[in-house]
Amino acid sequence: MTVSTAIARLNAADPDFARHLDHLLSWESVSDEAVNQRVLDIIKAVRERGDDALVEFTQRFDGLQADSIQDLILDRQRLELALTRITDTQRAALEKAAQRVRLYHERQKQDSWQYTEADGTVLGQKVTPLDRAGLYVPGGKASYPSSVLMNAIPAKVAGVGEVVMVVPTPRGEVNELVLAAACIAGVDRVFTVGGAQAVAALAYGTASVPKVDKIVGPGNIYVATAKRHVFGQVGIDMIAGPSEILVVCDGQTDPDWIAMDLFSQAEHDEDAQAILVSPDAAFLDRVAASIVKLLPTMERADIIEKSVNGRGALIQVRDMQQAIEVANRIAPEHLELSVADPQAWLPHIRHAGAIFMGRHTSEALGDYCAGPNHVLPTSGTARFSSPLGVYDFQKRSSIIFCSEQGASELGRTASVLARGESLTAHARSAEYRILTTEKGN
Repeated sequence: MTVSTAIARLNAADPDFARHLDHLLSWESVSDEAVNQRVLDIIKAVRERGDDALVEFTQRFDGLQADSIQDLILDRQRLELALTRITDTQRAALEKAAQRVRLYHERQKQDSWQYTEADGTVLGQKVTPLDRAGLYVPGGKASYPSSVLMNAIPAKVAGVGEVVMVVPTPRGEVNELVLAAACIAGVDRVFTVGGAQAVAALAYGTASVPKVDKIVGPGNIYVATAKRHVFGQVGIDMIAGPSEILVVCDGQTDPDWIAMDLFSQAEHDEDAQAILVSPDAAFLDRVAASIVKLLPTMERADIIEKSVNGRGALIQVRDMQQAIEVANRIAPEHLELSVADPQAWLPHIRHAGAIFMGRHTSEALGDYCAGPNHVLPTSGTARFSSPLGVYDFQKRSSIIFCSEQGASELGRTASVLARGESLTAHARSAEYRILTTEKGN
């Protein structure tokens, strides 16, 4: 197989480095006008015609023969059957991964709390799980059972009453691993519907598909566009960009390991981004040689080649301190600290979706079975976003109880502030609760 690599080489010492880095990182998840209008039409049709529209779109887009919505529903028995159709090794791997993901996310659970002030006023927070969550799972060849675990298990740990999964089965192609993962993760209902129509059904509900409170899970441009349009009607996890990895290395890790770590994200799609930062120029050369050597051995060599050549980079920096500065500037989805003492550098990391510590911790372990969630902020959004977690499936309500004395004391403060905003009804509402003896003061 003939492959060529022309991965970009950048140097932080160059005057134009910042501009070149910005250009490298630029990526816009923008739907063109045709995609946007098509999605709006699909959403409108689902809102108006419900199940009939779902059946029609499934026939048209997925090439699946379905006479009614009942042909697009998989019951719990079908999920349990999937467990018997996968190999014992696959089932054991799914169950171990599910156990680790569950144990990790159980530590994220938040409990309600209250405290009482001296005058009897009680303040607090009530934590409540969502009633119902919708999980979008890509179908066909681009099927990811690991995503089922990562999205469904936190919802279940949070106490969500019902998890509804939608997964397209193009031309009737069912992925048994995905269904087995749904069974293990405790998914309650499954509909073999995909695309913008599935998002619309989850957001607005149909006679058969229940309306959910939040939609999570990855999808193509139609799914992402639909999630944008239904946000507000329901919650969404994020609008994810292409997968990305940033490796910071001191030059002492096996260059073949680093090359393969870069490949692990580049193989997702041509827009994925893989970047290596190191102060060791000779090491960057060795990794470049490993890329050339290993690329022909990869099943997805064509995709990796386009990703690495189009959006990848090897960046030379002055020292490890500058490497960390570059990492914080990029705010990557996955950050590997492939260095001798990663713990020493951890306090300096401000922006990253997930941080993989040390030479032996490949990002791939986090994708499948380490325990933390692999649904992470992309495209620099780690500056203000966090991994998917239990907290995404819980709501927090403030609790305020005022004793007579507390209402009187707070009423005086509220009155001043409300009248300062010319909101007289607010002021008088608070003033009614001021004790008579205090009103005269």
